[in-house]
Amino acid sequence: MNILLWFVMLIINFAAIMLAYRLWGKLGLFIWIPISVIAANIQVVKTVEIFGFIATLGNIVYATSFLVTDILNENYGRKEASKAVGIGFFALISMTVLMQFALRFLPHESDFAQGSLQTIFGILPRIALGSLTAYALSQLHDVWSYNRLKVRRPGRKFIWLRNNVSTMISQLIDSIVFTLIAFAGVFEFAVLIEILLTTYLFKWIVAAADTPFIYLARSWKDKGLVE
Repeated sequence: MNILLWFVMLIINFAAIMLAYRLWGKLGLFIWIPISVIAANIQVVKTVEIFGFIATLGNIVYATSFLVTDILNENYGRKEASKAVGIGFFALISMTVLMQFALRFLPHESDFAQGSLQTIFGILPRIALGSLTAYALSQLHDVWSYNRLKVRRPGRKFIWLRNNVSTMISQLIDSIVFTLIAFAGVFEFAVLIEILLTTYLFKWIVAAADTPFIYLARSWKDKGLVE
């Protein structure tokens, strides 16, 4: 069941990004960034088994943020891609602060949500620290490397190269930094390494699978179908 759900979630994420882009153009891509960052940092607290490996959720939706910044870089330039990274930072910091304040409120005796909120968001500061650090290093590297490859290998035929090379290296950086900060000491070392490797593997699959969508986004832009 988990494997089927994983592929369904992958399709839903790609479909949502392309629908947002087609409906609202560049704005739609900016909208997706906070969605992906917030959803990923909530989903990541859940550990599952997929393809026989231990993994955390959130890998798909977070990995799609790299597709968004690559589309922005490809169609609108490095400045717009960097702006999207900044929006992601703001969204994650805002959510972390707001939810920590929410947890400090004393619940009424009729409340049924405090325990669940504490379970999900109580660990959030550490996850947020890991996510922010990993996000900063990986996304800034992705924007920089994609732009550098675009200058060195311009043209449509090299989109696959700059998309995959920039994303796969950046996601390796992200996986190592986030896993060590967020989960070191939480899981046993063997589990920690397995989570790190499987996290990167699943992000790598997402990165490879998103290549047709960046070509589609470039085609829409060239034909004037999106702003």
